[in-house]
Order: sequence, then C-alpha cells, then structure tokens
Amino acid sequence: MDTVKRPDKRAERSRRTRAKVIEAARELFVAQGYGATSLQEVADRAGVAVQTVYFVFGTKRALFKDVVDASIAGDAEPVATMEREWFRAACAAPTAAGQLREHVRGTGEILGRVAPIMSMIAAAGAADPQIAAQWPDGPDPRYTVQRAAAEALVGKPDARPGVSAELAADLLFGLLSPQLYLLFVQDRGWAPDAWEEWAHATLAAQLCT
Repeated sequence: MDTVKRPDKRAERSRRTRAKVIEAARELFVAQGYGATSLQEVADRAGVAVQTVYFVFGTKRALFKDVVDASIAGDAEPVATMEREWFRAACAAPTAAGQLREHVRGTGEILGRVAPIMSMIAAAGAADPQIAAQWPDGPDPRYTVQRAAAEALVGKPDARPGVSAELAADLLFGLLSPQLYLLFVQDRGWAPDAWEEWAHATLAAQLCT
C-alpha cells in the first residue's frame, strides 16, 4: 500500500514567515533606507518577534541580501535564475525568435522588480561596505545568465548567421541591463510593455534572421 507523504506544516510555516519578513524588509528599506531601518521595525511590520528575525537571518546584512535575491527571483525560494521554469522554457523554444520573445518578457519581469530597489542597493553599499562582500567574487551573475541564454539561442535554425555566443551574450547583457531599463521606464516614462517591445525588436534585428 502506497503511503501518502503528509505536508510538512512546520516547514511551510517557516517558509511563510521568511517570505513575510523579506517583504516587510523590502518595503522598509525602499521607504526609509537600509541604514535607517532596524530589525525591530522589520519584525513589527512582518508581525513576528524580533528574535525570529535574528534566528532566521542572523544579521541585517544577510536579510538585505535575501531581499535583493528575492527581488530578482520573484519569491523567497532558493532557486537560481537558470533553474527557473520561465528560463528553461525559453531556452527550450525551438526557434531563436521564440526564445528571444520569452527571454525578454521574463527578464523584463525581473527588471520591473529590481528597478525600484537599485538606488536602495547603491545607498546600502555606501552605508555598509561589507554588503558587497556577501556576494561571491567572479563573473557577474547577470552575464552568466545571459551567456547561457545566448548559447542556447545561436544554435537555432533562425539565429542570424555569423553571430557568436559571445556577441549575443554581450547584446543581451547590455540591452537588458537594469541601467537601460531605468533610463527608459523611470527617466523617460516608458510603460514596461513599451520597453519590452523595443528591447525585443532591437535584439531580434541583431540576433534573428
């Protein structure tokens, strides 16, 4: 007789608590800055004891890193971008055009979450130089993701001949950057959909036949 695995209620409660604290911290960090926000304020906003915040995250720096990581991912689950369903589905598209459409859309959703906290990240790094030390040295993770997408794209039948994976990665890395997204959407007032159409059309002209 097959046994049915019962849901781990404790693990689920822990996951929900972690997500609540991360969301509360994001709201406070954006509203009043990293340096001005205490863990007690985060706990109050999340509706948990401050000891819980210390137990789960340890330090405010560690909580900040989780806020940034969750903003990129869209949730608090420890799943890397290249393992996310949207990224894997885009890379599995049979055509370069199809992959590019899904890749720009998925990247745009990330940028929409990350853009509001870019100034917060810069200010936090200035206030606490050890913030940056929480991310490992090495290649820019954003470039690593775009390089993986580029390698999948250039091998497809409608990829533009002569475009190497290195060039495709550079184009994806540059045109899908947070800085360029902010320039159009925040500084120039473009709607995110308009940015997506522009980014897709510009990249398609360079990468697809």
